[in-house]
Amino acid sequence: MENGESIRGPFCWSTYQTDSAEDTHTHISSLSLSLSLLLFLSSFLFFLGCVWGVGKREKIKENNAMAVTQRGICLCFAVVLMLFVGVLASVRNEQDVSVSRKMKAESSMNSTMAAKAEVVAEALSKHAVDNPDEIASMVEMSTRNSTERRKLGYFSCGTGNPIDDCWRCDGNWHKNRKRLADCGIGFGRNAIGGRDGRFYVVTDPRDDDPVNPKPGTLRHAVIQDKPLWIVFKRDMVIQLKQELIVNSFKTIDGRGANVHIANGGCITIQFVTNVIIHGLHVHDCKPTGNAMVRSSPTHYGWRTVADGDAISIFGSSHIWIDHNSLSHCADGLVDAVMGSTAITISNNHMTHHNEVMLLGHSDSYTRDKQMQVTIAYNHFGEGLIQRMPRCRHGYFHVVNNDYTHWEMYAIGGSANPTINSQGNRYNAPLNAFAKEVTKRVDTAASQWKGWNWRSEGDLLLNGAYFTPSGAGASASYARASSLGAKSSSMVGSITSGAGALTCRKSRQCS
Repeated sequence: MENGESIRGPFCWSTYQTDSAEDTHTHISSLSLSLSLLLFLSSFLFFLGCVWGVGKREKIKENNAMAVTQRGICLCFAVVLMLFVGVLASVRNEQDVSVSRKMKAESSMNSTMAAKAEVVAEALSKHAVDNPDEIASMVEMSTRNSTERRKLGYFSCGTGNPIDDCWRCDGNWHKNRKRLADCGIGFGRNAIGGRDGRFYVVTDPRDDDPVNPKPGTLRHAVIQDKPLWIVFKRDMVIQLKQELIVNSFKTIDGRGANVHIANGGCITIQFVTNVIIHGLHVHDCKPTGNAMVRSSPTHYGWRTVADGDAISIFGSSHIWIDHNSLSHCADGLVDAVMGSTAITISNNHMTHHNEVMLLGHSDSYTRDKQMQVTIAYNHFGEGLIQRMPRCRHGYFHVVNNDYTHWEMYAIGGSANPTINSQGNRYNAPLNAFAKEVTKRVDTAASQWKGWNWRSEGDLLLNGAYFTPSGAGASASYARASSLGAKSSSMVGSITSGAGALTCRKSRQCS
């Protein structure tokens, strides 16, 4: 972005200067022409009067001296008329010269613009690899309005899941991958990822040097400053030596390949914006750190110990985590902390994990009061224990998820979060002491009874129960509402495709 601004700024300034000079010159020429015409008309009238007066006096021969004087005056006006012709020719010539100068200036500007555009394209091509299958979609993207959102349901195939109905039923998804960016819902719906950038094809699964990543690797792709839509040439397992630090305006799109990030460091989204993570298997993440790691083409630095989250969101906004399969990590599967907001976590399949999802850094960190997170259409499956999610301070919309397993509780919180649970299916475990969906963590009832937690349209099975608190009025949940909930009877079909999908070219993803 900075490079682009430095190129555009001086160019726009010089264009403004040239246009202003030409406009001023044109106004002066027009004024000169108007004054010349006025002078001509006056001179012509005096000339006619002069001729008439001389003729009359010569006829009556009253005074020869007066006749001579009148002839002299007529001669003066004749000279003035000749001067006018010269001025008119000069003004016309200046206008021609002005037009010529303007044409030359515009030609020079166009040449400068073309040269600078060529430099930018050459620099970008060092980090991006064109995918031949994507050319049609790139042309389409460049000709459409980048802010126009396609109406949801245009390719609807009737699953009831508005995200999937937006893109998944199109067998030619691979020719227009970036349609996905127009399908977001919830608080993270405006995350565009790398929609406005080029495609980067990951060809190498290795992560040999976290400070100097090799072109063609995932780490080399995610640290770039330019927007990028990152795809994978083939199936691969990526074992990261250190956490993968993702820069702003990136989409990691695993569709069309079976991509696993496993058995090492995993994904960190820190102090950035507009990131989409889609279609990955992320599992068996390990703590890493106490090492140098690159976070951009121009910066690397010392990283302390990372917890081993599958996806860690730290001080970031406009984030969308969609259609991933997450399991078996050292800490959380998805954690969002330190003032992160505008987040949607959707269509993920989470299994075999203890502390699944933490939203909010600590009870004392009040900046998380701005946090807004949508948790929609996920399947919380086998082997999960707690924190689906565990919330602090902010506003959380939990909508149309399928909770088929938990061992301690499903939704917990502290520090007065607002939780709006709508249209979910909660299937309690066999353990009679774990039937409650909710848990207020380390807080007395006298405190949490005022917190706004509600259950609306949820399906409670096998003895499950949700303990509400606070105000029951809908107005109290305005900041924790991000989309319309479907009936809980539809949850099975809505979440049937949760997790990383199998996508093949010219076929619908399944």
